Amino acid sequence: MTHRDATPSRGTGPDRTDHEPAQPRPPGADRTERELRDALRALAGGVQPDPDAYRTARGEWLRRERRRRLVLTVLVAVVFALATLIGLWVLNQAPANPGVIFNGDRAAAADGPSLPRRLP
Repeated sequence: MTHRDATPSRGTGPDRTDHEPAQPRPPGADRTERELRDALRALAGGVQPDPDAYRTARGEWLRRERRRRLVLTVLVAVVFALATLIGLWVLNQAPANPGVIFNGDRAAAADGPSLPRRLP
């Protein structure tokens, strides 16, 4: 069973153009169009491509690509060197004494009492 709403949605009528009818063309419009088309065709026909255009564009692209790779390589090297220097500086800032974990004053933990082992 399907249910259809009897009220049509707004703007869904058969004619949804919502614009005014086209205005009549002024006299001589066809002649103007033809003259413009001929002038543009003549202008486009007179354009000659530069014979070295592709070679020049490719050379510029390759130059930019080499420069981009060089800049990226230098940037990676600088970041790597900076990270190494910071790491060495942090390691150098460690205290000279061995620290709290083991200071050598007490007996090893294996010498003290241990949990009983289950024999097989």
